[in-house]
Amino acid sequence: MLIAQITDTHIKQPGKLAYGRVDTAAMLARCVEEVLALKQQPDVILLTGDLVDSGHPEEYEHLQAILKPLPQRIIAVPGNHDERNAMRAAFCKDCYMPAEGGFLQFAIDSDYPLRILGLDTVIPKQSGGELCQERLGWLERTLEQKPDIPTLVMMHHPPFETGIGYMDRFGLKGREAFADIVSRHPQIELILCGHLHRTIRASVGGRPAMTCPGPAHQIALDIDPEAPGCFRMEPPGFMLHWWNGSRLISHVAMIGDYDGPYPLSNPKAKLAD
Repeated sequence: MLIAQITDTHIKQPGKLAYGRVDTAAMLARCVEEVLALKQQPDVILLTGDLVDSGHPEEYEHLQAILKPLPQRIIAVPGNHDERNAMRAAFCKDCYMPAEGGFLQFAIDSDYPLRILGLDTVIPKQSGGELCQERLGWLERTLEQKPDIPTLVMMHHPPFETGIGYMDRFGLKGREAFADIVSRHPQIELILCGHLHRTIRASVGGRPAMTCPGPAHQIALDIDPEAPGCFRMEPPGFMLHWWNGSRLISHVAMIGDYDGPYPLSNPKAKLAD
């Protein structure tokens, strides 16, 4: 099974730029082209939050128009830039998304060799996230239901400190309780996150957790508790997670036109004595 992860797309209404300078729509369209050009096509695509920039229904319409060329099923969790009701309406055609209620949380149990759990870490109109007792209770109960099935958890806010001060100030409340729950459930293979617009790996409750690069701008790499909030136009990317039947192997895929591929050696050359 091959899983593509795309995160922090920050789509605005047509014609508008993020931060007045980033054409997130054009860059997501380029990402879609890159996914479609892969020699091995993903079985499913996961979006780990901040799908749009302001939570407007028009932004979700624009997002879906850009993603339309992708034939794969798309599974999404909200980020702090998303609005639950507008996102619910945009994704209601796929039965995994709760049709009503507060949090956009779900378990996809039977479609793939991996069980996929989606967590909602949103605090409305705030940059930081939270896993409250209700959300943590749902996670614990859901994990207890199928302890022998390999499980992938997707969420927006990473449940660990990154070292980038500005982003850590808008981190995840309840991450200690989350780590405690995770430590009791060894079926968790990987925790996939967004929010940081770059690749970061950590161990949470003895399980691997990763953030993913964005298809547009990246948060500046500044491992300082006083780091200001800045972004850079570093090479954009997404991730591919390959389930080989016993474990997940994760790859970062860069978006762009680069030279190659070139053979590593000349097959006609003789080996030196």
